[in-house]
Amino acid sequence: MKKFFISAGLVAVGAAGLQSALADNAVTPAAPKVWTVSATLRGFYDDNYSTAPNKKGSAGVELSPSAAINASLPQTDLGLRYTYGLYWYAERQDLGQNPFDQTHQLDLWLDHAFNERWKVNVSDTFASGQEPELISGGIGNVPGVPYRVNGNNIGNHFNLTLDTQWSRQFSTSLHYGNDFYDYQSSGWNTNGAASLAGLLNQVDQNAGLDLQWHLQLETMLFVGYQISWYDYTGNEQITPDPNGSFSKNRDLLLNQVHVGLQHQFTSNLGGKVSVGAQYADSYNADPAFNSWSPYANASLDYTYSKGSYVELGFSQGINSTYVAQTGDGLTQYQESSTVYGSINHRFTEKILGSLIGQYVFSSFHGSGTQSDADQEITAGLNLSYQFNRYLSGDIGYNYDDLISNRPGAAYDRNRYYIGLTATY
Repeated sequence: MKKFFISAGLVAVGAAGLQSALADNAVTPAAPKVWTVSATLRGFYDDNYSTAPNKKGSAGVELSPSAAINASLPQTDLGLRYTYGLYWYAERQDLGQNPFDQTHQLDLWLDHAFNERWKVNVSDTFASGQEPELISGGIGNVPGVPYRVNGNNIGNHFNLTLDTQWSRQFSTSLHYGNDFYDYQSSGWNTNGAASLAGLLNQVDQNAGLDLQWHLQLETMLFVGYQISWYDYTGNEQITPDPNGSFSKNRDLLLNQVHVGLQHQFTSNLGGKVSVGAQYADSYNADPAFNSWSPYANASLDYTYSKGSYVELGFSQGINSTYVAQTGDGLTQYQESSTVYGSINHRFTEKILGSLIGQYVFSSFHGSGTQSDADQEITAGLNLSYQFNRYLSGDIGYNYDDLISNRPGAAYDRNRYYIGLTATY
């Protein structure tokens, strides 16, 4: 479960950004406990807290307590973790604005082995806040809204996987996922644009099955199918013309077929790759819109010393978009190519350094916007020091850059922080 906490931290960070994820890696108690409580206090500076082309910077303070319960039974591992974030911005207080942001995240997980052949994994993450990485799921996940959004916006991510070993060489993996998004902003805003509730309130579901052949102990070949439904639930008009389009006009049905290979090259180097095709059907568009697109997903992980490892990944596929422009039709979805990676290096037993990064190139489909493209760059650097089993300190930097030719969309952002975390 240790690696789950590291990945969960990537979306548990609110306004101060990705730093909490990197720091989480350094505050694991010396011995596992049924329950854990911790609290983080940081000072930070954010040079573009509104993620706008015209920057407004502010110093601030973050307070983030959390509590976790983890039970390890003979055939079951289950747990629960809640993280609260409170962020104070000095500049917003000076301007007479609300200086506080609040975030909430609840993580649930269950791993259970019915017997040697049947295993199930269930996980759910609920998040409420303003930062994009909090709602959409963080590094390496499907791209979402790339900028900060005011309000108590909600994202929930549920996953269920059933793995079955039918014979020595043949197994299956059956999975189901459900993502729910609800944005507080509704109705047309003062700039005459559609709200994020109208554009992105949605329920996304996917179900799939992989057939797996274990050619050798280290090598597995698989072939699979997945179907996904994107149901937009905002029930609002999202284009300004009198006979404008509505949220449901961007509903999407996505079919995917793929083949892949997973191989453990050595005891500390492994990789996985799958390629295939996706067929997107925007059945509620007027006129209906459909197309074929390539699909790919590849990852590589290498542990080069105790506590030090590298992870690299690439994905290519279709996902929802917050852009809804009209040309010869309504923007239906975007096709994204994502490269991501992380390095975690343990210099000593007490000093840990982490670097994470992601680059996303997205093109839009369904209207005249398909000639446009966005590029998103995200990076985070963290150095932490473990004073003792209860207290650690960290310092770090985060960078975000959205490159776009759409008016008013592009911005860049730098965030710096230093803090202490107490864990018991």
